[in-house]
Amino acid sequence: MNMNDFRLDGKVALVTGASYGIGFNIASGFAAAGATIVFNDIKQELVDKGLEAYAAAGIKAHGYVCDVTDEDAVNEMVAKIEKEVGVIDILVNNAGIIKRIPMIEMTAAQFRQVIDVDLNAPFIVSKAVIPGMIKKGHGKIINICSMMSELGRETVSAYAAAKGGLKMLTRNICSEYGEFNIQCNGIGPGYIATPQTAPLRERQADGSRHPFDSFICAKTPAGRWLEPEELAGPAVFLASDASNAVNGHILYVDGGILAYIGKQPK
Repeated sequence: MNMNDFRLDGKVALVTGASYGIGFNIASGFAAAGATIVFNDIKQELVDKGLEAYAAAGIKAHGYVCDVTDEDAVNEMVAKIEKEVGVIDILVNNAGIIKRIPMIEMTAAQFRQVIDVDLNAPFIVSKAVIPGMIKKGHGKIINICSMMSELGRETVSAYAAAKGGLKMLTRNICSEYGEFNIQCNGIGPGYIATPQTAPLRERQADGSRHPFDSFICAKTPAGRWLEPEELAGPAVFLASDASNAVNGHILYVDGGILAYIGKQPK
């Protein structure tokens, strides 16, 4: 085994929606492995905040404003990246949204919006970068799937439908473009300790855990929420030459939730 196979030196990595959160941590892991980081977000102020965060971490990143559901805008962004930074070697389809609404209360327009961001956008961005990867003779695409690619849960019908579709898009990109030395895999994060989930992890007034916090810790063999940084290592592996024989796989980084039926009630 050559440990240099895990390095990303000289590679250009585009991580969508990576101004903060999971995308930022994955991109930071790529930078530590030697990659040049490119990211986008939907608004200039978010891109500016992202650039500040990368600079504070000692990372030189390139930020672009782009709505990843707009095919023309994505094609324009990819062309600019190729001209200003280089042809994209690694793509992480990270941008996503969720709407927690009971199915019978969700409008068709709300359902379509989630599908558009979480499934159509990865199709659009992947379609834009694959020709460059074919020309270079290699490429890595990583789709941020979810445990909802495998499981259902109340109020997330659109999200689960999109992430289930993204799992199958991952496998189809593998099937269609594997012959061009392009590997397409997915990462399915578990429950991550982020600022967005902080209210669910705060202690209650009586010192007890939030009910959802107790639920997640009881369902996770690790007994805890995962840290965003814990996604970086799996992402670096899937982006590197060390995973050249791994294609069409969904790597669930979930602390073991999908393997576990849960604790027996006392």
